[in-house]
Amino acid sequence: MQPDDGFEEFYRTTRHRIVTVLYALSGDLSEAQDAAQEAYVRAWQRWRLVGGYGDPEAWVRTVGYRLLVNRWRKIRNGITAYRRHGPVPTVGPPSENTVALVAALRQLPAEQRQAIVLHHLADLSVADIATQTNTPIGTVKARLARGRKALAALLDTTLPEEVSNA
Repeated sequence: MQPDDGFEEFYRTTRHRIVTVLYALSGDLSEAQDAAQEAYVRAWQRWRLVGGYGDPEAWVRTVGYRLLVNRWRKIRNGITAYRRHGPVPTVGPPSENTVALVAALRQLPAEQRQAIVLHHLADLSVADIATQTNTPIGTVKARLARGRKALAALLDTTLPEEVSNA
């Protein structure tokens, strides 16, 4: 875009009116500013066309208003979905076993941890892990074996007494 194409002057002379109108329509200054900014970006991207309109300010104002309406629809749809499905059920704290497992996994080397997680939690085959990590199958098998051995040793020392004695 050339600096003398008229967009900068258009923006300077209309921005206050556009934001004021959108603020009056929405009742929320930050929403109005966001919608105006997005409308001006769209006008700038199409300035060769929009600049030739009889009233480019009306185009920007209309786009800004439509952006506000779309935001209102998203909010309304979110509220409708919330009413339909209710609040998200609360999730309790993790169990002691989960905490111990995560702590033990953190102590493993990254490659072993990745192999164990992908194999046992994501249910990927050794071949799939090899493909996804760009690693030979034998290396994946070795990482799984070493990781399991290290994880077993770590979990044996970190599990609560009643679980490790059972």
